[in-house]
Formats: sequence, C-alpha cells, structure tokens
Amino acid sequence: MSEDNILTPHGWIRGRLVHHEGKVSAVEGVPCDPADNDLPYLLPGFIDLHVHGGGGKDIMEGRSAFETITRTHVRFGTTSLLATTMTAPVEEISRVLGELGQFCEQRPAGSARVLGVHLEGPYINPGKLGAQPNFAHTALMAEVEEYLRLAPIRVITIAPEIAGHDDLIRALSQRGVRMQIGHTLGSYEEGVAALAAGATSFTHLYNAMSPLHHREPGIVGAALAHAKYAELIPDLLHVHPGAMRVALRSIPCLYCVTDSTAAAGMPDGKYKLGSHTVTKCLGGVRLADGTLAGSTLTMDQALRNLVKIGLPINEASQRLSQFPADYLGLEQRGRLQPGSFADCVRLDRSLHLTDVMVEGETIDFKNA
Repeated sequence: MSEDNILTPHGWIRGRLVHHEGKVSAVEGVPCDPADNDLPYLLPGFIDLHVHGGGGKDIMEGRSAFETITRTHVRFGTTSLLATTMTAPVEEISRVLGELGQFCEQRPAGSARVLGVHLEGPYINPGKLGAQPNFAHTALMAEVEEYLRLAPIRVITIAPEIAGHDDLIRALSQRGVRMQIGHTLGSYEEGVAALAAGATSFTHLYNAMSPLHHREPGIVGAALAHAKYAELIPDLLHVHPGAMRVALRSIPCLYCVTDSTAAAGMPDGKYKLGSHTVTKCLGGVRLADGTLAGSTLTMDQALRNLVKIGLPINEASQRLSQFPADYLGLEQRGRLQPGSFADCVRLDRSLHLTDVMVEGETIDFKNA
C-alpha cells in the first residue's frame, strides 16, 4: 500500500493507516515533515455541523431528500454532519424531525453519517431572521421536549435576549444539548449572560447577530472576548478574511461550517431553502432582495480557503474535523488514531480530494 503524510493528534506520520471493522487499528510509520516529500495528505474526514441541503435537495423536504444530501456532501470530504432545519411552523418541524430521527439510525452505503440535528430556529429574534422564514417564536419547554423525543437534537440556535430563553439555555445545556447564540439582536451583556447560563457556541459568527462596536460590543464582542467555540462560514463571502483572522486569534476552538443549501454541488439556478426560493449565482446563494441565504460551500473548498488566508494544513484540518468533534464530545471522530472511526480524506499536493472513506467504507464519489 502506498504511503501518505498522515495527520494524527500527535503530528504528521509518513506511513499508512490500518483499519478494521470501521475503526482505525493502527497508524504505521515514522514522524515526518510533509514539506520534505511529495506524498499525498491523509486527514481526518470533515465534520460539518451546519448543513441545510445539497445536490438540489433541502433538509426540510424530508426523508426523500436526506440520502441525496449525504451522498452529495461525502463527495467533498464530509464524512459526518448535522442535518440543519429551518424556521418553520411547528407541524412542519415535527414532521421533518420524525423522519430525521429514523434516518440517523442508519447510514446508507456511499453516504456521510448524520450525527443528529442542528435546530436553527424557530427560537430566534424575528428582527434578525437573515434568510430564515418568518416563523420565529419564543421557546416553550414542552415543545422542545417533543422535538427531543423525535430526533437526536445536538445543537439548538437561540436568541438569548428573548424573555425566558435564559432559563431554557440553562435547562437544556444541563441535558447535554449544545445551545448556540445566533440570529440575535442581543447586547454584549446578554451574550455574556447566556454563556454563563450554559450556551457554548455562536451560530455563523458575525452573520445575523449584533455587530462589534467599541462602545457597544454586541454579540460579536461577547464571542470574541469570551467564547471557546464558535462556528464560522469560510466561503470568503460571508466573512472578510481580516475578520476571519480576528476570530481565529480570539476563539481557541473556532470551527468551520458550510451552512450549505440545496445549491451546493449544483449549477447556477433556483433552489429551495425551507419555504424560500433562493438563487445560486457567482458562487453565492441569495434571496430575491440580495440577502445571503446560506452558501454553496463544500468542506474541501473550506480547507483550501483556510490555507489560502494563511493557516497551515494541520490547523485548517483541526478546524474542520477535530474541533467540531470535540464540541459535540465525540472522542472517536475528527482524528486519526487507534480506536477512532476510519473516517478520512486523501488530498493531492494541491489540496484536491482523491479519496474519501467513511467508517471504513471507501466511497466511490468519482462515479457518483
């Protein structure tokens, strides 16, 4: 078997990865510096915690869309993901969650693993919808309890300034749900209070939240000053590279997501995003009024973008694999070491994908 530059938690190894029954059994080789050879890179598979769609399909379409979405994203190196809902009527969210709950129990061949659900809304500020449909409302514990019964909800985006949401943040975080601050008009003080109550991250940092001003630091200021984790969309459209650098210096475990829509992996045209119709053009996805509406980003391009703005490959990989796994408490994903899932991507020296493996299955994405 050919050798690779394998990224492990302890540094680069020149050698080969051995796996058995879906898990890494050994990483054989010697420490190396990839700059000293021309071998491919073998990195942990990408983990995307914010996926609305792909391949022309949207999560809110339900069961018929899920396999297309997971097969689309695995072609770009995403080996596991969180299916992310849109703000919608309660009945629609319940229907989709029920179908996702069943889908999460399996992984169709040739697909990425769905780790659970990111509930992005409806518990957001109606004054900061971004591209979310206008079905926002105050969270009720009874409603959340029903959602939790239907599907493994790992992450909930919430606006902390809404009355009663601080109590919900406290209660759900104690049960292991990651509560993320987002789609919010909250103040710096409200952001800090939410973190104290148990909130753990920020949804698409900088976007759809009160901005940083030197006399009113806003939610962005709370994140930059106090957060350990936050998600960021590195498509170079949602956030300027300079602002990305600020976040990278300020937030130790900043991790990257795509916020991808049905337009990901597809040509220019019109697509669904929840109840909205969006247009893909010039590399972006927008509502009719020009508002950015998710992205067309894929995780392999996210890696290249991070390297383009100056990150070394090992750090870029951490922010696409290890940190999102750590955020969800998944010790067997996001790293290549004995006992971990055999989720990995091989890239050539120009950082383009040549091979993808999910839980030991080699994905034939080139003929998909």
